[in-house]
Amino acid sequence: MGRDYIEAGRLIQKTFPAFGVRFIAVTDNFDSLTADKNDTSLVIPVKNFINDSYCRDISQKVKSSQKIKRENGEFIGAFVVYGYRKDKLNKNRLVPDDYAAGIVKSIFLWKIEGMSTTGIADKLNDSGILSPMEYKRIHGENYSTSFATGKRTKWSAVAVKRILTNEIYLGTMVQGREERISYKVKKAVKKPEDEWIRVEATHEAIISKEDFEMVKKLLKVDTRAAQGKERAHIFAGLLYCGDCGELMIRRVNRYKGKEKVYFICQTKHRGEGCSRHGIEEEVLSEIVLQSVKTNVSLYLEKCEQLSYLEQKDICFEEVAMFDKEIALLHKEKEKYLTLLGSLYEDLKEGLITEKDFKNLSNIYEENYQEAEVDLKKQEDMIKELFKSGIAAGVNLEKFKQALSMTEIDRNILMSFIFRINVYEDKKVEITLRFQERLSKLLLLSHFQEDRERLHKQPLSSREVV
Repeated sequence: MGRDYIEAGRLIQKTFPAFGVRFIAVTDNFDSLTADKNDTSLVIPVKNFINDSYCRDISQKVKSSQKIKRENGEFIGAFVVYGYRKDKLNKNRLVPDDYAAGIVKSIFLWKIEGMSTTGIADKLNDSGILSPMEYKRIHGENYSTSFATGKRTKWSAVAVKRILTNEIYLGTMVQGREERISYKVKKAVKKPEDEWIRVEATHEAIISKEDFEMVKKLLKVDTRAAQGKERAHIFAGLLYCGDCGELMIRRVNRYKGKEKVYFICQTKHRGEGCSRHGIEEEVLSEIVLQSVKTNVSLYLEKCEQLSYLEQKDICFEEVAMFDKEIALLHKEKEKYLTLLGSLYEDLKEGLITEKDFKNLSNIYEENYQEAEVDLKKQEDMIKELFKSGIAAGVNLEKFKQALSMTEIDRNILMSFIFRINVYEDKKVEITLRFQERLSKLLLLSHFQEDRERLHKQPLSSREVV
């Protein structure tokens, strides 16, 4: 009758007698009409408890099996995310759905080009493209969702954002986002993100990591289009005031039939301080264009010069010792270790209180951990250059295309620029996406030059050095 011993006991001992129901269990040889108190109060509750335990045991085994499959990167869901379908030969593996995958690519491209999530949803609906739910239904899947708002669901800003933030399009399987409260309760609760099970490279990626990171950054800033425009301006989400750190806003000055476009600090525009400095769009575009071309040219030049290093006998430790940034981070770590050690001495001598000791030790420990993370990042970048090759990790074809461009466009900006700061003195500071890799290439170049110069010196000179 039931494997929940509490519910089964309540029915047999309370509900059935209250409604005059005679309960007969043939295989258990039980009849409530003739059963004595021993059967009702002892034997049946024990049997119900055993049935409940069997159910709990099965639940644990199923959970364990599902966890192993998730950790192996096998897909165990009933419905596949929009853009993919189950492999016909292996239901636990995902393969791209050509049509839906094309829509997903377009959604990411439109976001990079400056469209809002609402604008993308409107464009999809105006084009007659079926929403994920309708697309599943038309393919015969019995799919339903709490997000449905009418007889035929349409694209919404929420649906677009769910696609733009889903790591599955990178080829990473992400499962275990929710967990049932108990095997007796169907309600599921959301788990913290750090407890989700992520397995990389389980299926073919639809979106590149570079594009995914671009969109992730754009979603954090305001990139709404101006009234009557489909897309935001070309520098949306990239251009900041170097003095106050706020995003700069676009303004158009019209005079005698002519117009000039400027970017100004929005803090000053709101009357909240800063200074009313700005820069003309045409001037900024030229500065950014030349900066991108110059640095791309330098990057490609160093790639070509250093390509032969992959065959050279150069060890990672030598280069790491040559890297001034890594040396500084090592000193930074040692500094905070020394400070932590001196805190104990100060506490013993009564120079600081217990409260000051805890506060300062937390600050020093946090700074030490940050230096350690930065150090690992720098070392990993050099290791990657050694392991995967000088030109690995970048789209060289796109780099070469950038050299021939005559004007800046949104795609180039998002591919090469991380941030642009404009200061009051008209100074423009551009942070490139490949800036850290370029700095490591320059480091390798200087290292090799020093190495070759040393080897060209006479033996006696080298001994002096």
